[in-house]
Amino acid sequence: MRSHRVTHNLIAVSANTGETALNEFQDLDTTLMVATGDMLNLEPRRENNADEATGREEPDTVYDLGATAGCSFSFEKAKPGDFALLAAFGLGVVETVAAGTGYLHTFRPIDGDLDTKRSLPSMPAAQRYGKTVVKRRFASMFVDSISATFAADSWVTASGTIKGTGKHEKTVTEEVVSAAENATALVLAANGVHGAEAGERLDNVQIVQVELAAGVWTPVTVTAVSDAVPAELTIEAPGESTDLRNYKILYMPPEPAWAAFPGRVIETPLRVAQANVTVGGKWDGSAFQGGRSINSEFKSLEWSLSNNLQIEFVPGAGGEYASRAFRDGRSQTIKLNREVREYLLQRYLETSDTFGVHVICEGAEYEPGHKYTVELIFPKVGITAAPLSADGKRLAEAGDLIVLEDATHGSVIVRVKNLVSQYAA
Repeated sequence: MRSHRVTHNLIAVSANTGETALNEFQDLDTTLMVATGDMLNLEPRRENNADEATGREEPDTVYDLGATAGCSFSFEKAKPGDFALLAAFGLGVVETVAAGTGYLHTFRPIDGDLDTKRSLPSMPAAQRYGKTVVKRRFASMFVDSISATFAADSWVTASGTIKGTGKHEKTVTEEVVSAAENATALVLAANGVHGAEAGERLDNVQIVQVELAAGVWTPVTVTAVSDAVPAELTIEAPGESTDLRNYKILYMPPEPAWAAFPGRVIETPLRVAQANVTVGGKWDGSAFQGGRSINSEFKSLEWSLSNNLQIEFVPGAGGEYASRAFRDGRSQTIKLNREVREYLLQRYLETSDTFGVHVICEGAEYEPGHKYTVELIFPKVGITAAPLSADGKRLAEAGDLIVLEDATHGSVIVRVKNLVSQYAA
């Protein structure tokens, strides 16, 4: 039976291979473990004629200006692969080397734009909504922003805001069939109906309506669907007249290949207890040197990145969806909360010194000497505020840090070690 429960939702993307060009679909390769509330949605652009001289007080027409797309990917128990997906498509530069039987992926911010239509690599994304309600595949989805949170005694969490051009396809279609009002069968123009069993085919005919009067559509009861191509629908006659009527049939034809969702990558979620956080010190290009571990007084750290991506309608796409996606400019911040054990952050604030921040979180070993790993490296940050406060009986401070671009190493480096061979390639 058709299910509208969100627990049956699935979202899949092409994580390993980026699109070759804007609005060019790529095969899906990875199903994600996102939150049940994450939905891929069209964002329609509509305009009415309220400012036109229609002879009426109120608007009477709505213009279709196409649509963009958007959603969020929320990883409430984040795994290394989740960070890799967001960093690959949100930063844009990927380098991969072997790490035992696995791989070490290094992600850095792109300098400039990827091509004349994209600032960043893009991926397709598809969703199954409930079960047999509909599946939709969207082309050219971009990671506009990234947020990662490390909070004491919690799972590591990560999320991304995703924007797309709006180009899409779906597994539901509608046909209009002409038949008598007293008809007991309707034949589709060319398609069969998806489903190997009679009950499944019946379930995949979502609604049939007949136009008994001009502009008035009345539901029709469907009792059976054949396995023929084209399919024949057995219906209860909506009337007794032999006059021809229009019947609208909303149904799922046999699914295209993309609608068979790929498998998930199995990795263990990361706990903040597995992390080490260092403030101060310096990144030398291969390792973080010096600095002070703040693990014992650590409360939370949140990294936020925004690409300020603009999805634009420019000539060449026909108006149904956008045809350019450019960044206005990257910005990043860090919020660091800890118990105050010394005057370190306050001194940085007084002197306006810059310093490095390093976070490494290591999970289970995939082979001896190699662990599933997420590492965040910020070669140069400055502090803009660090108010002192009381946290129960303890002294605390909340540091607002701005991520700066180092002349040699850039603003951020994300390193992920796992068994996946490539991202956004």
